[in-house]
Amino acid sequence: MNGNEVLRVVDALHRDKNIDKEIVFEGIEQAILSAARKHFGEDFELEVHVDREHGEPTIKCNGQELDPDELGDILGRVSAQTAKQVMIQKIREAERDSVFDEFEEQKGELVGGTIVRFEGGAAIVGIGKVEAVLPRSEQIPGESYRTNERVRAVVLEVRKAGSRVKVILSRKHPELVLRLFESEIPEVAERIIEVRSLAREAGYRSKVAVSCIDNKIDPVGACVGVRGARIRTIVDELAGERVDIVRWNDSLQVLVPNSMQPAEVEDVILCPMLGRVIVLVRDDQLSLAIGKRGQNVRLASKLVGWDIEVMTQNELDEQLEKSVMAFSAIPGVEPELAENLVSQGFFSFYDLSVIEPDELAELGGLTPEQCDVIVDYADIEAEKAEKEEDKRKSEDAQLRAIEREQLAAAAAAPPAPVEESDETAEDTVATEEVAAEAEAGAEESPSVPDSDADESPEVVDEADAVTEITSSEEAEDTDKAAGEEPAVSEESGEAKAADQADAVEASSEELAESARAESES
Repeated sequence: MNGNEVLRVVDALHRDKNIDKEIVFEGIEQAILSAARKHFGEDFELEVHVDREHGEPTIKCNGQELDPDELGDILGRVSAQTAKQVMIQKIREAERDSVFDEFEEQKGELVGGTIVRFEGGAAIVGIGKVEAVLPRSEQIPGESYRTNERVRAVVLEVRKAGSRVKVILSRKHPELVLRLFESEIPEVAERIIEVRSLAREAGYRSKVAVSCIDNKIDPVGACVGVRGARIRTIVDELAGERVDIVRWNDSLQVLVPNSMQPAEVEDVILCPMLGRVIVLVRDDQLSLAIGKRGQNVRLASKLVGWDIEVMTQNELDEQLEKSVMAFSAIPGVEPELAENLVSQGFFSFYDLSVIEPDELAELGGLTPEQCDVIVDYADIEAEKAEKEEDKRKSEDAQLRAIEREQLAAAAAAPPAPVEESDETAEDTVATEEVAAEAEAGAEESPSVPDSDADESPEVVDEADAVTEITSSEEAEDTDKAAGEEPAVSEESGEAKAADQADAVEASSEELAESARAESES
């Protein structure tokens, strides 16, 4: 082993494996030392050194340097094989450490790679010479991947696994949204626009609060881009995830309404002692402020760093009255103290149980003993309320389980044959009887011949009468419109003749009556 070969090996490993030259020299020294120990045994004190400039190795045994011939014997065939194995192991460890250091520096950064294969639910992503893992738990819900597809993700974790380095990627982490903002929006990358806070529920919605050091630049408009071009690119990369961009403000009175967008906020009440914010909205804005399954208020709470509780004015009034009555029942709590506690945002016994005794003493001017009594009472009541809530949830879960079992049993059971009920049978029989009676009546009723229709018939169909009257009226209207006298129908002439005969008969009876009266007189 001459110095030139050692230097050539060291330089090649440094360039190809990205291993520091000093690490390679140390590996060579360890390999030679291992071979020397195998040659001399464990009883001798050995030292090995490789010249960093010329690459010449030297061995000292019990303080005496060995000549080149002895060195050649030590580095014989068997010893050289041992040295080679030690060297390979050392190089692998050095390569692993180099890769680990490289990706440790990229932790939280955005990297791109190609899907190589799938192992279970995890996707193996090729990133240069390393195969990283994108677990199912770190994939965006509903997103699917294909082999040879390009993906971008952030480096979530880097750890050593034997002789390899395991790199874990993530597409669910909020850092992905931040890195996409930096890559797609130059102002964010140049720190002209700063992302002050970020909250994300991967696959559904994200809220990003931004601010700008230049008052002439609108941070929200710059992030959205012309006709939404910039934010559309980010949304496409996030598989259609909705991204809300809001303006940051150091005042919670302004930041909280901004974070609750698109809902309109009427008032913001701060409760600093509990780190809570009460947001008042109108009735028609309540569902929008809460969001689907509480998503909007939950993300807004993460964005501002305070617990946000959404209420209407009526709900707040009811809660205040209820809390004051509950706190007034505590021994040692006067109504004024109860109102003061409620005004600070303490609505439940659980809230009251976490208050510090010195803070409670400052609010009500109480002694430490009185504060301890109040806090202990609140602890007991909070435990009772928690047990009741757990019991209610357990009962609800049991009811849901029973309903699921019933639905499953109903779905598995064969369909029952359809049987007519008694009421249905009775209705059917009654219908048949009515139909039979109608048939019999139709057979018994005499039919009116067409020739006798114009003479006073005994039975006149109402529909025919209405039709005749309507036809007569239409005929009269037609005659009037033509400027002629309406024609008198045959039926009308007969009616007039009958009236005249009745009048003559009545006058004859009157004359006979008067003659009878005169004769009697």
